[in-house]
Amino acid sequence: MAYNLPPLNALRAFEASARHASFTRAAAELCVTHGAVSRQIALLEERLSVKLFVRTPQGACLTAKGEVYFQMVRQALDLIALGTKQIQKTSGKHALRLRVPPTFGLRWLVPRLAGFHSANRGIEVQISTSHEPADFSRDEVEAFIQSDACGPTAVGNSPAVHMQRLFGEVLIPVCSPALLSNGSLREPADLRNHTLLSSLHRPNDWRRWFGTAGISDFDPDGGIKFENSALSYQAAIDQAGVAIAQRAFIGDELRSGRLVEPFDIVSETEWSYFLVHPRDRAMPAALEIFKEWLLQEIGGQQVPDGLAA
Repeated sequence: MAYNLPPLNALRAFEASARHASFTRAAAELCVTHGAVSRQIALLEERLSVKLFVRTPQGACLTAKGEVYFQMVRQALDLIALGTKQIQKTSGKHALRLRVPPTFGLRWLVPRLAGFHSANRGIEVQISTSHEPADFSRDEVEAFIQSDACGPTAVGNSPAVHMQRLFGEVLIPVCSPALLSNGSLREPADLRNHTLLSSLHRPNDWRRWFGTAGISDFDPDGGIKFENSALSYQAAIDQAGVAIAQRAFIGDELRSGRLVEPFDIVSETEWSYFLVHPRDRAMPAALEIFKEWLLQEIGGQQVPDGLAA
């Protein structure tokens, strides 16, 4: 039997957008751009000859037909996920599903995963990204990594979960060496004349650093804000302005000289990253192996990089 099916990528984009009621959040989860999600939805709507979403300033709302299709697509994807899980149990491979913040995944975890995979061929790691903590009663993940920068509830502050602290945060301004070479950044107050780059999900980082630098008469809420910090780091490399960065995530750029620190002022926050997993179930062997590897990787880093476990 030949199936007349839409492209799987379009269905995934539709399901994530419907679940989040947001193309932006769906894009973050799928590690693609907002435009890519929008194009996939347009492709699906054209294929079906049906309008699935109503775009509003608050997000994306399903139409009546979109709601019906969402329920069917979600059931189908859940069935595929269940079948995949069952077949993996008999294949001798162990799946480890993790949810991590986008910048943590892109800037810290992904560059190290090849080493983990090389040493643990029997473990299949599946990474999804989101700024939201996982709900272990609903989400198909064994663990998630989250910062408590937005408050204790951001990492599931509950007796039902175990939280393993990974490392703390050190904030520094960074910019392109070309921007620094023109002499317009000699002291922190000079930042008033530059575009400040930051993440929408970390609105207080610049304010905290200015407090450490002793500057209280400047409102840092202007500038350009991105969906995640990784985009702000790239913007700084491209000379769009000065980014407030977590030192743990830009070590390669600082060593290569693609980014530089204009000032010798760091701001250590009270926040940390945690590995979170449920207490009410046995820890899977794959997660136990990953957790041990993760702590070894962190232990091998230098404390000045904000990586003291």
